[in-house]
Amino acid sequence: MSKHRAWFECINGCPTRYNLTEVIYRCPTCGDLLDVHHDLEALRDRSGAAWIKLFEDRYRRNDFPYGSGVWGKKEWVLPFIDNENIVSTYEGATNLMWAERYGKLIGVEDLWVKQCGNSHTGSFKDLGMTVLVSVVKQMIAEGRPVTAIACASTGDTSAALANYGAAAGIPAVVLLPKDKVSPAQLVQPLANGALVLSLDTDFDGCMKIVQEITNEPTIYLANSMNSLRIEGQKTVSIELVQQFDWEVPDWVVIPGGNLGNVSALSKGFLIMRDLGVIQKLPRIAVAQAANANPLYLAYRKNFESFEAVQAKTTLASAIQIGNPVSYKRAVKALKEFDGVVEQATETELADEAARADRTGMFNCPHTGVALAALRKLVDRKVIRSDQRVVVISTAHGLKFANQKIAYHMKQLEGVESHHANAPVDVAADLGQVKDAIQRFADKAKVLERSVG
Repeated sequence: MSKHRAWFECINGCPTRYNLTEVIYRCPTCGDLLDVHHDLEALRDRSGAAWIKLFEDRYRRNDFPYGSGVWGKKEWVLPFIDNENIVSTYEGATNLMWAERYGKLIGVEDLWVKQCGNSHTGSFKDLGMTVLVSVVKQMIAEGRPVTAIACASTGDTSAALANYGAAAGIPAVVLLPKDKVSPAQLVQPLANGALVLSLDTDFDGCMKIVQEITNEPTIYLANSMNSLRIEGQKTVSIELVQQFDWEVPDWVVIPGGNLGNVSALSKGFLIMRDLGVIQKLPRIAVAQAANANPLYLAYRKNFESFEAVQAKTTLASAIQIGNPVSYKRAVKALKEFDGVVEQATETELADEAARADRTGMFNCPHTGVALAALRKLVDRKVIRSDQRVVVISTAHGLKFANQKIAYHMKQLEGVESHHANAPVDVAADLGQVKDAIQRFADKAKVLERSVG
């Protein structure tokens, strides 16, 4: 049995600790969220250098489950869980792309994109779901009467839950806002056999109902207010530092909706610092869609107050959230990491995704939000050209193929599509084909000079 320990504890510091296999999501004393805490003294049984060696020896190997980007850091994630109860698709270990050409366009010399969407279900949500579903499998093995796992979702969470539930043989229930999820995202939980409930409301409405049904202890809550998810997602920070040979970037830019990912990023960096693996922290920039921007509005008031908003429709549907559950966690992280918050309009996020696509990416709209925010921060010289910047790409662009086609056909309502690239109809004639190629080549030269 591992000598390393972890437990739930209130984010406000209420003194009681709770077992990670206990069905509990909020502090019984104050009603706020819980976080996972680790026994750092026990983890100091290894030096920072020794942890680095252990993680390097495991990385992308075939010794189950340690080849997973998450479970290779098991002692820092869930040290107590039995390996036979781990449900893993070897998530994580996603590529860190040097965005050289796009960086030159916006004026950042050392720009990287962490492609978290290059995963089993196509989003970073796999990182948290492997942890949560594994805990439920352990609970069931220990005799707990859990019969299903449920979540509210705007797409990616439902896909991850359905997939890992199917891999574990545990029924999954997902609540989706009707007509607000892309077809590619909708088909994922359907294909994996989940019960898909389409509700005539938005994400916040789905979230309210899922919290009510999970008051029944036989149905386990899988949303990010359950901080088990955060433990998996924090490995993004650890992995990207590992991919830089354990050097810390100057900035990390991440899209924010329910804001669990911001807390996760900070937790990964903090545990590395506290255990002597790194000596400094990066700055964090959170990017929000202007149509769903409660964190941005609070940031503009120095976080003196928070007001939920009625989120408007945004192309970045996964972050179309007006009342984020992890707001307090996010504010704490931003203050500790000297963070900033920026927003992007619908045209800005769509244009920036398209502009970056032309340099070799294939961006989801949420990454478009992050890229648009990055460009603004660079233009204002908040982020300097000589700093190392990592953008977290949260999902694969193929999940939004219909949206991207509509952009290039100039069919997105309210979006001007400044970088549209529609198909060109030509006759099956050699001369016309050659003429079209020449026009394309001439246009490409102009674009190369002007797109930045």
